[in-house]
Amino acid sequence: MTRGLKVLLVLCIYISPGWGFFGHQQINRLAVFCLPVEMSGFYKKNIRYLIETSTHPDERRYAVAAEAPRHFIDLDAYTDTLPKHWSAAVERFGEDSLSKHGIVPWHVVSMYYRLREAFMLNDPARILKVSAELGHYVGDAHVPLHTTRNYNGQLTGQTGIHGLWESRLPELFFNNYDFYVGPASYVDNPTDMIWKVIEESHLAVDSVLRRERELAAVQLTRFSYETKGKQTIRVYDLAFSRKYHEHLSGMVERRIRASVKATADLWFTAWVDAGQPDLNKWMDRQPTAEELKIRADELALWKKANFSREEGDHH
Repeated sequence: MTRGLKVLLVLCIYISPGWGFFGHQQINRLAVFCLPVEMSGFYKKNIRYLIETSTHPDERRYAVAAEAPRHFIDLDAYTDTLPKHWSAAVERFGEDSLSKHGIVPWHVVSMYYRLREAFMLNDPARILKVSAELGHYVGDAHVPLHTTRNYNGQLTGQTGIHGLWESRLPELFFNNYDFYVGPASYVDNPTDMIWKVIEESHLAVDSVLRRERELAAVQLTRFSYETKGKQTIRVYDLAFSRKYHEHLSGMVERRIRASVKATADLWFTAWVDAGQPDLNKWMDRQPTAEELKIRADELALWKKANFSREEGDHH
């Protein structure tokens, strides 16, 4: 592999979808500690799986055609008010049009119902898988750049800002954040909740883009190179990243905190709505051979898809 190709492949990390692998993993990990004692034992015992599986939706998006729209919604593609309920939205705009511009809020609600059903069916494997993936989509809904067509600054000469905001900044400053968000709370209406999240995310788009543009205008060095292992990679310069982080006035921390709380809230709500089944009976459970095979197949699918994907080919 040439040095140039190595740089290209590693740079993809910093324009990755969602919060990047690091962010999604931390959101699921932290959400576990918000759960009540009736749930926390089972979730803590399986915390490694919840962390690892949090990235599976991103791993699938280059191999499964229907996956990509589940991670974003281009609110600025619409002039009419979007119906909050999927059936009404399909009736007004058509499923193809909705998929073109992203369906993350509707998919979050769908995943909530899948989790509730998994609890009702007393299916521990499904509970864990859906919990992990629900956390991923909830996290994506909290990212401002997942609510606009200008998702990577490509329309304003700011290509790369996607990864700067959601991967570079969290990785640099995560240890300075306060993640005490309190215990999980019951959500009366998951649909209203996730649409409020989307609206809050979209309101922040202007600041995300404008603050970076203002810094670039004063000719701060945008990019530099860092050595990781045997690779030299091009990244957003540390000083530029720090200044941008300061100018955002805690936005990244607030959105991660909100992601953690919303994830825990929906896990808890699904459990309550399913009748609060006893999760402690599965404390000694081990994954079956079939489950292990499914996990191995998902990993192989991700490796195959990521080997052939092109830089920037995502929302």
